[in-house]
Amino acid sequence: MDPSHGVDMLRTQHRLHRRWGLMTMIDQSENQSVNPRATSAKTFRDVLDLRLSRRGFLATGAAAGAVGVTGCSDASVATPTGHAASAGSVSFDEITRDITDTIAYPDGYTADLVIRWGDALFDDSPAFDPMTQSAAQQERLFGYNNDYLGFVELERSGGRVTRGILCANHEYTNTVLMFPGIAERFPESMTAELCEVEQAAHGGTIVEIARGEDGGWTPVVGSPVNRRVTARTPMEITGPAAGHARLQTGADPSGRRVFGTFNNCAGGITPWGTYLMAEENFNGYFLGELAEDHPEAANHARYGVPGGWYQWGRFEDRFNLNAEPREPNRFGWVVEVDPMDPSSTPKKRTALGRFKHEGAESIVAPDGRVVLYMGDDQRFDYVYKFVTAGRYTPGDRAANMNLLDEGTLYVARFDADGTVEWMPLTFGTGPLTEANGFDSQGEVLIEARRAADLLGATPMDRPEDVEPNPLTGRAYVMLTNNHRRTEDQVDAVNPRANNGVGQIVEIIEPDGDFTSPTSRWEMLVLCGDPSDETSGATWNPSTSEHGWFGSPDNCAIDPEGRLWVATDGNPRTGSNDGVWAVGTEGEDRGTGRAFFRAPVGAEVCGPRFVSDGRTLFAAVQHPGDTDGATFENPGTRWPDFNNAMPPRPSVVALRRNDDGPVGS
Repeated sequence: MDPSHGVDMLRTQHRLHRRWGLMTMIDQSENQSVNPRATSAKTFRDVLDLRLSRRGFLATGAAAGAVGVTGCSDASVATPTGHAASAGSVSFDEITRDITDTIAYPDGYTADLVIRWGDALFDDSPAFDPMTQSAAQQERLFGYNNDYLGFVELERSGGRVTRGILCANHEYTNTVLMFPGIAERFPESMTAELCEVEQAAHGGTIVEIARGEDGGWTPVVGSPVNRRVTARTPMEITGPAAGHARLQTGADPSGRRVFGTFNNCAGGITPWGTYLMAEENFNGYFLGELAEDHPEAANHARYGVPGGWYQWGRFEDRFNLNAEPREPNRFGWVVEVDPMDPSSTPKKRTALGRFKHEGAESIVAPDGRVVLYMGDDQRFDYVYKFVTAGRYTPGDRAANMNLLDEGTLYVARFDADGTVEWMPLTFGTGPLTEANGFDSQGEVLIEARRAADLLGATPMDRPEDVEPNPLTGRAYVMLTNNHRRTEDQVDAVNPRANNGVGQIVEIIEPDGDFTSPTSRWEMLVLCGDPSDETSGATWNPSTSEHGWFGSPDNCAIDPEGRLWVATDGNPRTGSNDGVWAVGTEGEDRGTGRAFFRAPVGAEVCGPRFVSDGRTLFAAVQHPGDTDGATFENPGTRWPDFNNAMPPRPSVVALRRNDDGPVGS
């Protein structure tokens, strides 16, 4: 890299997280194939009136005059009953909107620090010393930037869940916050050894945790299930794209073996208890430049390759396009890991398609097939769902272990009349033929974005987490923001130009049939400040000055079917990121309530309820990542508040002091 780019790279490292939409680097990979169907000029009022929900609080008339002015949890393993059930309202003392250097939560609750970057996992784990980091040490410690959280229940006692396996994605590393003494000359200051530490800090952690008599959760150091998955872990490529020529490299001429996974954002836990790690912004890990006429040039451009955020390609050929131009095709998949067997080989399930995956939350449909919902987290990209060909067999884990290798991947078209058409990405169907450059189903999946472009999918405002609710037959889509949408690109489901605050869309599956090729959709809320008449925010009028937010990212459904939303980018609205409860039913529909607030510079990820409802886990990643922050001068030193320690991404467990259900 040209040394003159060092300042720009440093700024990019400060903004690697999605709070600012990865503006510096993702802009070059933005979907330029915006569907012309969505580009006719409309006013905000026109598109809002098309599909703003008339079912909930608007149906009561309570907000009819104020529109435009005021505005998984373990449930993923359940099977819907086929009829709608009501999700009740929450009850807790709402916290305030604020910007502080530590966390906040309601009176009557406790927040336990479960595990931090650098905490021990194994009996032989070394003591964490941020001044002398090595890859060998990091592979034995909890990784960096914990995003998605999954939980696999192991034991109950007296109606309480007492033991389980916590699965945490380590999305990326904030290099200049992580290492001492490198910021001034970054990126020239990076060495091969430091890059290896970064690779060891990526991936995921599987760790057994236990609940004590006081209700707090702690890691079981040395548990036989504990495991680190990193950017160097050997993995198997399975499904329709396995072995395809475009996945073959000099190191792997078979196209079936790959080292590692990285930039794992949200994910999922399957009904059979495996852990899904969704690869998101993989483009940022590659350096080099291909000629415009190279066979992979257009494909890489559609995914923003090379991003050049990390220096790995200076020291390792597989991250340099000039040496291995096909290596990026081996990333952007969903990885399935068996948390019960630390010796098992993780599998990249290509049937689920290749894009910038945000989440892979699953649900068992009434006919026994398993459905996964996924967002492609980029401006003007798409919402997907995958329906397995086979059926889930309760109680027979072995029979379910390869369900994700066969099925149909669909992409969504959201129409102004409130319908959703799920269009199959199937080779030989419509434009997905040899005439358009596809030679097989494997190639359709390798270039899933281009296939979705050709099908006319609806370009969305950065679709992130998509969470199905097993109690109601609905799913909730977090659309984080899209400051690039112009006035002539608005449509019913993305009704605001220069959208810096996002919206939440509700998908209603007919009779709880998540496999249906046709669904309905409604707008749950348009985020933003309801007191600003120009914002277009649409909250229930009962939402307080603290209950509104911007940039919804991850979400969770609690055991009672209630929706909880975590944010990434909320500081634009004058408050740190956090977790809000959002009403989805009746008079409570569209009401936000502030529950948890992260420290300055952090986003909140992976909200995850234990099935007894008594614990809500939240991942706090990149604390202290404020403008200009470095290892020596972070925005906060949470959670240790020790001058000898940098800020440390951590997992927090929130619980009621009286041991009752969270939020009730």
